[in-house]
Amino acid sequence: MDISHIRKLIRLIQSSDITEIEVTEGDHTVRVSRQGSIAAVAAPVAPPAIAAAPAVAAAPAEETADENIVASPMVGTFYLAPSPDADNFVSEGSKVKKGDTICIIEAMKLMNEIEAEYDGVVENILLNNASPVEYGQGLFVITPL
Repeated sequence: MDISHIRKLIRLIQSSDITEIEVTEGDHTVRVSRQGSIAAVAAPVAPPAIAAAPAVAAAPAEETADENIVASPMVGTFYLAPSPDADNFVSEGSKVKKGDTICIIEAMKLMNEIEAEYDGVVENILLNNASPVEYGQGLFVITPL
């Protein structure tokens, strides 16, 4: 199941009264559930033969009503640019529009583009390039416009 299908499931949860949905496609299962007003995605569990990457603690962001933390929808490796010699997708202070690619998360040799969910300004990048990332870990703080 690719990231676009998962995003559609998240939007479905956010725009309805549904609190949880589970979809199985082949041998992959994804469960999306709403906790309060935020939708969360349960990532598939890695097979026992694959060691899990250690969690990297994100610096806590100061919370205000104007800030939103963009969380990782999967476990993988966080990249700020499409290739090592390319410019970063965003930097602190960058303006983004809904649908703009803000980073890539590599998971199981697949490069998954993570898009901005709304127009805003990147206030803080919470991880260094090429850092391991856990499901639900904060990636960016983006203030909506």
